[in-house]
Amino acid sequence: MEIPSQEIHIKIDNPRSSSNKRKKTNLADAEPIVLMSVLSSLHAGYFRISLSLCSQALLWKIMVHSHTELPSMVYYLLWYLALTTQVSLCFLYAFKCVFLFDLVKEEFVHYIGVNYLYAPSISFFLLLQSAPMIDPHNVLYQTLFWIFAVPVLTLDTKLYGQWFTTEKRFLSIMANPASQVSVIANLVAARGAAEMGWKECALCLFSLGMVHYLVIFVTLYQRLPGGNNFPTTLRPVFFLFFAAPATASLAWNTICGTFDTIAKMLFFLSLFIFVSLVCRPNLLKKSIKRFNVAWWAYSFPLTFLALDSVQYAQEVNDHVASILMFIISSISVLIFLGVMLLTAANSKRLLRRDPVLWSATGPKDK
Repeated sequence: MEIPSQEIHIKIDNPRSSSNKRKKTNLADAEPIVLMSVLSSLHAGYFRISLSLCSQALLWKIMVHSHTELPSMVYYLLWYLALTTQVSLCFLYAFKCVFLFDLVKEEFVHYIGVNYLYAPSISFFLLLQSAPMIDPHNVLYQTLFWIFAVPVLTLDTKLYGQWFTTEKRFLSIMANPASQVSVIANLVAARGAAEMGWKECALCLFSLGMVHYLVIFVTLYQRLPGGNNFPTTLRPVFFLFFAAPATASLAWNTICGTFDTIAKMLFFLSLFIFVSLVCRPNLLKKSIKRFNVAWWAYSFPLTFLALDSVQYAQEVNDHVASILMFIISSISVLIFLGVMLLTAANSKRLLRRDPVLWSATGPKDK
């Protein structure tokens, strides 16, 4: 009895070719995944970076004009770096609005996140005021001013209006240190209007910002329920307590044309609050254990205080004021450089989904 013979075919695949195919398909699939991951992690709080860069550019512009021995190249480099950073963040955030509008909507109704929607306009205002090539009386300057002012006024109507009318969003419930960003936006806009010679518009924006600053400051000072819902990782935002009066002093100086008594009072108030925070390092101890983009909140408030010290030294013109200007300006520049180096060293942690902004839509939800 014969057993029929069978042919056995053995096919050996090239592992290298298959792995190459996998790599190609994985890379092709990974590109949109990485982009969407970046967009989902990005929020308006990242505009703290451009805020710091733009405020530093304004500081160097004023210092270069008043001290000709300082290198003007640093000012130009800072301004163009600030412009590049701001435009890049705006493009990324615009893509997020198109592809991930639900996350933008969540940020809009979040009791902390909504305040940082003012940050892009503040950065653009500072870029405009520190621009080396645009005169404040130019038509382009005035047109750009209104383009940047419209989002601020729109958010003012939404945010301040709900504090008056919406029961679940009263200021006593929603108030937190980040609420002062809205005040800074109005004060920076007031300074821009004063530079163009629009005094009435500047006074309107200044009064709107200062009245709400007083209300927010008193509310937070009393430690009502809203203040107990502020995350530990965002405690660097406490530096906004002296950023608001420092910006008000700068704006009032531009409106009046001189660093008068009111401007000095606001400067001394911001200086006192700054010293009070520095004398309490335990307040910020838990927030500096791990790098976070909120660390940029250390930089731009100090820069506003440094801007005030420069104006104060020019007005008073004595040794004490000059020493104070040197100390505060040096601290501002050193903090700015330190945060920039830490950001570069922790670039992998920079774009991670922030659990703070997506954990709840308000204090009551927690």
